[in-house]
Amino acid sequence: MARICPLFSSSSGNSIYIRDDDGKGVLIDAGVSYKRLSEALIRAGGDFENLSAIFITHEHSDHIAGVSTLLKKHNIPLYATAGTIEGMIQKGAVPKGTKVYEITNETAAGDIIVKRFATSHDANEPSGYSVTLKGGKKITVCTDLGVVTNEVRQNLLGSSLVFFESNHDVEMLKRGPYPPPLKLRILSDKGHLSNISSAAELPALIKGGTTRIILGHLSKENNLPTLARLTAVNQLKLIGAKEDEDYILTVAKPEGNGVTAI
Repeated sequence: MARICPLFSSSSGNSIYIRDDDGKGVLIDAGVSYKRLSEALIRAGGDFENLSAIFITHEHSDHIAGVSTLLKKHNIPLYATAGTIEGMIQKGAVPKGTKVYEITNETAAGDIIVKRFATSHDANEPSGYSVTLKGGKKITVCTDLGVVTNEVRQNLLGSSLVFFESNHDVEMLKRGPYPPPLKLRILSDKGHLSNISSAAELPALIKGGTTRIILGHLSKENNLPTLARLTAVNQLKLIGAKEDEDYILTVAKPEGNGVTAI
């Protein structure tokens, strides 16, 4: 059974496990300790031995915290852009004697095809990833972006399932405890998507054939799962799309998410 499991999804740590029908899978990001990552992967029905590759979206700590130990313990190919690799090296996440591989466009991880596309975030060379399983189903993971570009839209379209950022409620952020520079950073074109900005992209996805949406990377301080969900559902009502008939929507918890079969 093909499946996706957001092992972790928040500003404290991010990692998504995607598995094909034959049990082989890929990991996108490793933003928590190796121990926590290993435990979560096992709970999701996977293990490091059956991972064909690991893909890193960008070098911020909540996406690479477990990379160094993982590379020391397992000979699993790890892919990222040249800019992200340089950022990881600068942060000491690539141990001496280990190697990571540059991805510029598309690569095969066993029978799984992973395509990289550019996102807009305050990192060296950040990425989203579209994962096409051997049966043809496409899963796209796209978080940590301040604006949705045409390149992002093109890569989201045609996905059976989209894991998409819905980071903050704008009013909660404005009234919240964050210092002004951090608020401006989050609201910028290189920050994070608000609930409203995220929801605005969903009708085109549903019209394009996407049937499953997982909202992720919610801020603990500046968002609520109920708000993210309501904003998305209300936007989709405008095109007459009905939840659980035309699409299935879930909101990823910070950790301990169940498996979504596709």
